[in-house]
Amino acid sequence: MKIHSTLFAGVSLGLGLMAGAQAMAADAGNPPVTNIVNIDATVAAKCLFTGESPVSLHLGELATAVGNLDTSKVDNQSVTLNGWCNSAGSQMHVEATRLSLTPAIVPNPTGFVQQVDYTATAVANGHNATDDTSISGPGTDVNVGIFTGQVPVTLSNASAVGLLIAGSYQGTVTVTLSPG
Repeated sequence: MKIHSTLFAGVSLGLGLMAGAQAMAADAGNPPVTNIVNIDATVAAKCLFTGESPVSLHLGELATAVGNLDTSKVDNQSVTLNGWCNSAGSQMHVEATRLSLTPAIVPNPTGFVQQVDYTATAVANGHNATDDTSISGPGTDVNVGIFTGQVPVTLSNASAVGLLIAGSYQGTVTVTLSPG
């Protein structure tokens, strides 16, 4: 019985060595191969205002006791928007409309005024975009690049020549962020 187990062990060892040698010979003739998987993805250029929309700015009584525009009710009044853009070429512009009596009185009575002009300025990423309501159309685009954070909007340079007509005045400031 000892001879059989020794013989069996010898045959097993021999077969194992032979199988290992054949595997090594096969590996030497057929080396491993590789391939590469390239992965790509994109992120689209985007801008977004976050938070409340629209935002209201209440100026209160616009006229002084003698009926002229109280510029302190408009000048330096501000609201803060929050937004972001993820592209270096992002732009911002401002378009403001006059504070106008709603509904307007036609024709305008002599010596009275029913519109208030002003300048609106928005600041994003340290860059100012402005619009003056006395000039038609939006202000010039400015590059704001990649940013996230506050966008303060401030009114200045209020003007109206004449006595303000009683009633409700409304205007808008539209701040537009465009991904670039």
